[in-house]
Amino acid sequence: MSDTQIMTLTDKAAARIRTLLSQSADTPIGLRIGITNTGCNGLSYTMDYATDEKADDAIVESGDVRLLINQDAIPYVQGTEMDWLEEGLQSRFTFENPNEKGRCGCGSSFHV
Repeated sequence: MSDTQIMTLTDKAAARIRTLLSQSADTPIGLRIGITNTGCNGLSYTMDYATDEKADDAIVESGDVRLLINQDAIPYVQGTEMDWLEEGLQSRFTFENPNEKGRCGCGSSFHV
């Protein structure tokens, strides 16, 4: 399944993912994005290298970068923009998610 509207990537996020994929010892076909129940606000994003495509994956392509998103996560990430942020000594992926109703103080979990 292919849907470019589920999530979008900034140029910085796409460049960072491209770098990570090229440095992986495996041969990933993209980055798998998911949601897990955890943290003080209930939900947290998960990211892992995807080495295969699953039947229920939605595929988001941004140039040569592929995100594979499980169908169960789509309602939580629909419309989200993924970015790469470098501030001082910190660097991390960030998610601007229009579905979020709140986020914990440390920013590691959210609720919808």
